[in-house]
Amino acid sequence: MKNIVYLLLLLPTLIFSQEKIDGVIVELTEQKKTFPLPGANVYWLDSTIGSTTDIDGKFSIPFYKEYNKLVISYVGYKTDTITVNSARSIKHTLRATGELSEITVTSRKQATSKSYLQSANVMFVSSDELLKAACCNLSESFETNPSIDVNFADAVTGTRQIKMLGLTSPYILITSENIPTIRGASQAYGLSFTPGTWVESIQITKGAGSVVNGFESIAGQINTELVKPTTDNALFVNLYGASSARLEANVHMNTQVSDKWSTGLYLHGNTHNQKHDVNDDGFMDMPIYNQINLMNRWQYTNAEKGFVSFINLSYLDDTKQTGQVNFNPGTDKLTTNAWGSEIDTRRFDVSLKSGYVNPDIPWQTLGFQSAFSSHKQESYFGLRQYDILHNSLYVNGIYNTIISDSRHKIKTGVSYTYDHYDELVLTEDFERTENSIGAFLEYNFDNLEQLNLTAGIRIDRRNLLGTFVTPRLHARYTPWEKSALRVSFGRGKRSASIFAENQNIFATSRALLINGGAPLGSSKGAYGLDPEIAWNYGVSFLQGFNLFGNKADVTVDYYRTDFQNQIVVDYENPLQLNFYNLDGESYANSFQLEFNYNVFEGFDFRTAYKYYDIKTQYNSGKLEKPLTPKHRVFGNVSYQTKLKENLAQWKFDATYNWLGEQRFSSTASNPVQYQLPEYSETVGTLNVQVTKVFSEKFEVYLGGENITDVRQNNPILGADDPFGANFDTTFVYGPIYGSMYYAGLRFKIK
Repeated sequence: MKNIVYLLLLLPTLIFSQEKIDGVIVELTEQKKTFPLPGANVYWLDSTIGSTTDIDGKFSIPFYKEYNKLVISYVGYKTDTITVNSARSIKHTLRATGELSEITVTSRKQATSKSYLQSANVMFVSSDELLKAACCNLSESFETNPSIDVNFADAVTGTRQIKMLGLTSPYILITSENIPTIRGASQAYGLSFTPGTWVESIQITKGAGSVVNGFESIAGQINTELVKPTTDNALFVNLYGASSARLEANVHMNTQVSDKWSTGLYLHGNTHNQKHDVNDDGFMDMPIYNQINLMNRWQYTNAEKGFVSFINLSYLDDTKQTGQVNFNPGTDKLTTNAWGSEIDTRRFDVSLKSGYVNPDIPWQTLGFQSAFSSHKQESYFGLRQYDILHNSLYVNGIYNTIISDSRHKIKTGVSYTYDHYDELVLTEDFERTENSIGAFLEYNFDNLEQLNLTAGIRIDRRNLLGTFVTPRLHARYTPWEKSALRVSFGRGKRSASIFAENQNIFATSRALLINGGAPLGSSKGAYGLDPEIAWNYGVSFLQGFNLFGNKADVTVDYYRTDFQNQIVVDYENPLQLNFYNLDGESYANSFQLEFNYNVFEGFDFRTAYKYYDIKTQYNSGKLEKPLTPKHRVFGNVSYQTKLKENLAQWKFDATYNWLGEQRFSSTASNPVQYQLPEYSETVGTLNVQVTKVFSEKFEVYLGGENITDVRQNNPILGADDPFGANFDTTFVYGPIYGSMYYAGLRFKIK
């Protein structure tokens, strides 16, 4: 009877007790000895259930049958993932690493993923996602991403521009391995200067970025990680051809020079030399062009001493010709014989990125980044000449450590930038030098289970902007399982390169004015405009769940950008283009609802709805931003057949984009034949691609862009009189060329 009573008393405890996994995490020293590792993170993959080791390296974590992948991480050590199928005791050893980049381990390789643990709202885009489309360069890498809007900047140059949160690329910090790259002179065409095959992954951050990377980020940050000589294939070849007569070739050659040095040579070339005029307006629908792009990349790794370094050397030669079909540069350049344009760009880049992990104190790291670029563009558009030389230097030093344990991390450092611009705009020379020095401090608290907070501040002194402070905050809170509620705010400040960032204005007959003054050519001096200043606020909620036994998630985002000052680019007078300081309110509201679902093994579905409310105070009143749809619908489906010898034999991808009507800037004062309606038509485009994988070494792909052959009729205003007062190529809201089909192959040797 006594035993029965004891069992009855113990029964509630047995029923309601939670099974746990206990263990200890240790480190392995160079002397092959193990010591307890306090402050290590231990958590279940794809969850926010985790723990931190105590002073003796011990931990305890609840055991759940629905999870079986346990992730163990610590600053300065390789992140490990182990399989655990039952409640038991664990002893695990972490090994130090000299790698600079963080290691993300997932149980299923996802082409695009979002973190449940990071404080910032970051989307990770892998190379698998980039392969879903032709992705010949970085500007074409976002066709399957609902967070980035892609459209043509004008009707003649074929330049694609991107937007995030309704704001154009100058308000987005675009970096390569966290070094600012596309800025200043490269804003207009720089996205086409990074071949898609060079990109290993992309991280897209919504909201103001980290203070570590500078003060210019307003809408967000797009960072590209390039392929590494030690992890890329020994030989990679990608050949591409399109029905438009576009041809491209990419070749990667990587080799290990010694036990510590590796190098890679990356070659890219593209050409298009056939003139197309599908809409019979007398103008080429896309430019003819040639590009040669070379990069030599060196990697040094000394894991024993904690060093890793990358050295990049690259050179670009890019030429474009566009305009009327009968334009001949040899006889018609800068004459009224025929309207034409040539854009010749030569660019040289060199960068160094080094990192050091203290072997004795692995949570202390030191990073150094430096880059120099020289960008020279010579161009003309009809009778208008625009040349720019931009030399830029960037230096950044970063120190990382922890406070008490790895839940409390700090980054601090100093940075220096130098930019010299020399522009010829029509007949006027604009020259300026900008330099700045700044210091930053960023604190991160992360207990894995519920809260991750990153707070940063930096102070900078810039010769044209004065001394100013930039605060940033990102926070993630987990109210329940598989959820992430994020908030952020931050301030950004920048000086606008008004001509380099808006080069489509030269392909018009508009008079160019600054502050409503005399047209260029009669004014003297620099721009005379105030710096742009904006605050960005955001809230995002991510919820993961199981739907019919398969993984799904839904994300709701809302972001608002408020400009304290903005350089208004005013198109509302069809005969003028006026730059002036904001006098009133300018804001951008962005709402996005996104749903992702793994319908069944190998089949993924993604859809999103986006709403924009963007208005600016112009001289003529408060108006919607031109050529920005209020409504956008996105859909993507991808399917790959079952794996055979770890290879998907077939891959199928389809992406649909629907854009609502877009406001045209006013043309009411034009002659009737040159007037446009207030709003454009809606646009829907469909892209598809099929890939056949024959082996680990060889695959072919076939695809089509805009296969429904949607085209904007008469995209050039005044095409019949290109030297007249009403000529304008900037009223572009949809495709110009129509459908385009392509094929290619990929060959690689590991």
